[in-house]
Amino acid sequence: MKKRHFSQKYLRIETLPTLFCPGCFNGVVINALSKALEEEGVASLRGYVFVSGIGCSSWIPSPYILADSLHVLHGRAVAVAMGVKLANPKLEVIVIGGDGDLASIGISHLIHAARRNLDIVVIMVNNLVYGMTRGQQSPTTPRGLETTTTPYGSFEYPIDMCRVLRETNANYVARWTIAHFFQLKDSIREALFRLRRGFRYIEVVAPCTTYVARRLGLKPSSILRDLLKNSKRVEEIRRGDTIGEDSIVVGIFKSEDKPGYIELYQDYSMRARGVQSG
Repeated sequence: MKKRHFSQKYLRIETLPTLFCPGCFNGVVINALSKALEEEGVASLRGYVFVSGIGCSSWIPSPYILADSLHVLHGRAVAVAMGVKLANPKLEVIVIGGDGDLASIGISHLIHAARRNLDIVVIMVNNLVYGMTRGQQSPTTPRGLETTTTPYGSFEYPIDMCRVLRETNANYVARWTIAHFFQLKDSIREALFRLRRGFRYIEVVAPCTTYVARRLGLKPSSILRDLLKNSKRVEEIRRGDTIGEDSIVVGIFKSEDKPGYIELYQDYSMRARGVQSG
């Protein structure tokens, strides 16, 4: 009898193989998440809720992950996740989305959830373009990259969400590329099972194989080599160092264990009830 892959207990088998483009790195994200769950001995995803918006990576939880999920309006995944967590704080709420969904139309929700230190995990799969709608420039598109809306190369400076979120009250902020599989898997384990409270953000740089790799004339394997070559660990960067535009800063930008929003909100509610009853 053929042995089942460990990840199949976390996936909806009837939906496989996926509808992602050939070579799409979303499958690596699914595998890293599944491996993290497996190593922690998670038998099933009861008690987990996945929330996603619109975009290629938003398909990861819905329909492929075998758990309760909400597939919501474009840019509103974090806002809906906050409602789910407040309604039932015992649930482990995970948002998975892309740079278009989270760093563009949904950026205000993302930043304010981090400011509140909301007790959710957010995994942003940064494919550098709007992949689902044919590869337009996104807020994270590197300067010089040709897209369907910048055929002569992007001239805008991209946003660095890790640097932005590091300056908020978020407990955990990390970035890895799709070539850093084991580091990504370990970050997911840390965010889900070590910290367990507050806002935890993990960015995964995963260039779109259709609208980035193809335009550059590269195969997915070449993309992986380039990601490793151009990555620089955050702890190796000294004050005053100049970071080239081709460099990708990876690592853990921030790791704290402050009380999360749910704990603070519950404490506030108890104090309010005490004042009213007194």
